[in-house]
Amino acid sequence: MISRWYKSKIMLVKKILTLLIIVMAAPVCLSSPSVGDKELVALSGKLLLNVKSDLPTEAIELQLSKLKMTDLMAALGDDNAKKTFWINIYNAYFQILVTRDKKTISEIFTGEFFTIAQTKFSLDDVEHGILRRYRFKYSLGYFPQFFPSQTIKDLAVSKIDFRIHFALNCGAVSCPPIAFYDYDKIDKQLETAAYSFLKNDTEINTTNKTVRISKILQWFKADFGGESGIKTILLKYLKKDFSDYSVSYKEYNKSEKLKNFSID
Repeated sequence: MISRWYKSKIMLVKKILTLLIIVMAAPVCLSSPSVGDKELVALSGKLLLNVKSDLPTEAIELQLSKLKMTDLMAALGDDNAKKTFWINIYNAYFQILVTRDKKTISEIFTGEFFTIAQTKFSLDDVEHGILRRYRFKYSLGYFPQFFPSQTIKDLAVSKIDFRIHFALNCGAVSCPPIAFYDYDKIDKQLETAAYSFLKNDTEINTTNKTVRISKILQWFKADFGGESGIKTILLKYLKKDFSDYSVSYKEYNKSEKLKNFSID
């Protein structure tokens, strides 16, 4: 009698163990993203295109706002995806906030006026938090922000790319023009943006051995590697050695110049 009881219990345990093995070995079915990674990144470009074309943006904004943060982070899996997405988002929302929402310059950068993946963001969050890897805005790039949020940390690029400063447009005359950035071409596009901006904006006096450059390079000097780094960058893009030149910075023209799209 006892022997039969033990046998029945052993059989029951074996069945339970078998079921556990089957369950643990089965593939886990995760819900797939609402859009594929590249399609999600491309939403930022679609938003910017509608801005340029004076088409409604609300449907795309709603789609961006309803994304899951996990899906967004999965899609922005490398720095190229992050730069593509957030540069387009920044340039699109600056125009939207000024033209449609009538935000003033005094509030436009710090106000959390738009929603991506169910999270409120400001333009400063995008530029200084995500694209500049949570640098303190007024430290010339030498110091980090004191208490960046975990979301900003998770979304931030792994390495600051100085070329973003030649891609972000803040609606002023001295800003770089707006271009559409594409994940598959982002590196080449940023190279073009850097070359074009420095070539057109830099003033060289070979007699006095002075070079005058955009105030942008002073505001974010550490992003460019300090003054020696700036001279190295000028050498790379302008094909001229400025090692024995003195560097000065031009006054920044803050006069409004909206929808300054580059001509491709």
